[in-house]
Amino acid sequence: MRFILFVEGYTEDKTLPQFLKKWLDPRLTDPVGIRTVRFEGWPQLLKDAPLKARMHLNGPAKHDIIAVISLLDLYGPTFYPKRLTKYTERYNWAKKHMEKAVGQPKFFQFFAVHEVEAWLLSQPDIFPLKIKKAFPPKIHNPETVNFNEPPAKLLERLYSSHMPRSYKKVVNGKEFFSKLDPNIAYQKCPKLKELLDKMLNLAKKSQSTAT
Repeated sequence: MRFILFVEGYTEDKTLPQFLKKWLDPRLTDPVGIRTVRFEGWPQLLKDAPLKARMHLNGPAKHDIIAVISLLDLYGPTFYPKRLTKYTERYNWAKKHMEKAVGQPKFFQFFAVHEVEAWLLSQPDIFPLKIKKAFPPKIHNPETVNFNEPPAKLLERLYSSHMPRSYKKVVNGKEFFSKLDPNIAYQKCPKLKELLDKMLNLAKKSQSTAT
């Protein structure tokens, strides 16, 4: 049994399956698979998600698919109504919008608040000491690193100021996600907790039905 994970870029494609499984598998009777489908940014995911979700959920392997999980950064997309400025408003509206557009009961939309790099900020010890010391107090609640300077932008600024090399989203993201303890991120990032709890419940339900 496996999840299909829709992602918008290379960092998520290369790092998230292993990271999510690290939290999920110890809590399950049998490990689950996670297969990523990478889109070229959020506009393509927004456009093609209905078709791609139907292809997977109604295709020949549909009985092996637990669900299709779509994950986007909350920072970046511009399809929110202009009246919505708070992250909770954008999150709730966009989740409902995407799930309605896809129209599949086994499709679930989630967002990283405000980027998946927020999960990395939950464990400062994985970063070089100079970066760790330069983190602002707000990273104690990583999902509050906001639209004005989202997590990846924060890391880019700190690296340019304190390190002899720049922050490379794909290369450094893969390195740091391999070190990140998902249990720590789960405790500090409520929206990540929602994602993992949903995946766990879906996987348990699927396994109990299969036995």
